[in-house]
Amino acid sequence: MADTDIPALIAEMTGRARTAAQRLAAMSSAQKSRALLAAAQALRESADAIVAANAEDMRAGEASGLSGALLDRLRLDQGRIDAMAAGVEAVAKLDDPVGRVIERSERPNGLVLTRVRVPIGVIGIIYESRPNVTADAGALCVMSGNAAILRGGSEAIHSNRAIHAALARGLEAGGAPADAVQLVPVTDRAAVGAMLTAEGAIDMIVPRGGKSLVARVQAEARVPVLAHLDGLNHTYIDRAADPDMALKLAVNAKMRRTGICGATETLLIDRGFADPVAILEALHQAGCELRGDAEVQALHPFVKPASDADWDTEYLDAILSVKLVDGVDAAMDHIARHGSHHTDAIVTADAPTAERFLAGVDSAIVMWNASTQFADGGEFGLGAEIGISTGRLHARGPVALEGLTTYKWVVRGSGQARP
Repeated sequence: MADTDIPALIAEMTGRARTAAQRLAAMSSAQKSRALLAAAQALRESADAIVAANAEDMRAGEASGLSGALLDRLRLDQGRIDAMAAGVEAVAKLDDPVGRVIERSERPNGLVLTRVRVPIGVIGIIYESRPNVTADAGALCVMSGNAAILRGGSEAIHSNRAIHAALARGLEAGGAPADAVQLVPVTDRAAVGAMLTAEGAIDMIVPRGGKSLVARVQAEARVPVLAHLDGLNHTYIDRAADPDMALKLAVNAKMRRTGICGATETLLIDRGFADPVAILEALHQAGCELRGDAEVQALHPFVKPASDADWDTEYLDAILSVKLVDGVDAAMDHIARHGSHHTDAIVTADAPTAERFLAGVDSAIVMWNASTQFADGGEFGLGAEIGISTGRLHARGPVALEGLTTYKWVVRGSGQARP
């Protein structure tokens, strides 16, 4: 499709999405749930086609030199497709926020006011690498009464098309409009620009991807943006941390899956902690490349020199920057200067120190004695997530059903006229 046709394409898609959103807003929770269960079944039935499409993307990704972490994000197999379908089913079983009364009050003049949750409308999701976002985002939008326009990365185009085809078929079979979830069929970057400037046609944009994508969205958008910035996450090992727990959590937070946004990228260790060498050795044995200043290099022979850029890098790979600090205040200062307000954790047996960290670190998710890899909507009991918002407005942290709604005021009177 020629570039000149792309604005017309997006306009046509948003028109169909608006019609679908109106239908979704009128559907009951049971109807939306039934449609999503049918979509999950369609994903399972389409597993062979999805795996075959993904194999095409994997071959292209390997040929183009995608990193191991990005290839891991891209890869689909039977287990991941089953998990994707289970995620859609989990969303179908969640409590529907639409129609929920947030608050109710009665004025002295007899007016009864309620604030009620309603869908946002048409949501555009722009994402990279992970094809499972196609199913997760689609399911969350449908259950919250929103129509979704999805624009995935070119590296996952075949996978996304196969997943979307299954979703649309299942939704329609389950009684929902197929246009409730649409996939932009072209990989041209002009489609992103057309979505970002679709003011009045798209009600909110959710970017899920690297720094360059998010920067472009924030610079060009004429539509409200729910931002998901880098996962520049920290784990701080306090001097009062249990050594065994600290070792286990440091390794898990970095190495369980290095390519997810909840992975720890910088390890901060109190100079008073009993055994930092054991943690560095465990990470090294797990296959992690360590980078640190001269002080950290003196602790372990395989630590490479860290540059200034390392403290501001989301590696999404088996690489970890390590720094020794003087207590929790120094750790919080480092996080404030280099973090992305995503997820930061403290490991300590000292409750007052932990509470100081939890209150003082300005991140969407703060943790005590837990791996940063738990930064995930499913782990929070929210079902699938559309992303982790690192901003301060509307929604923060894992964004699931409630984060995809807004509210309206409903006023019930009995003939009151304002004097």
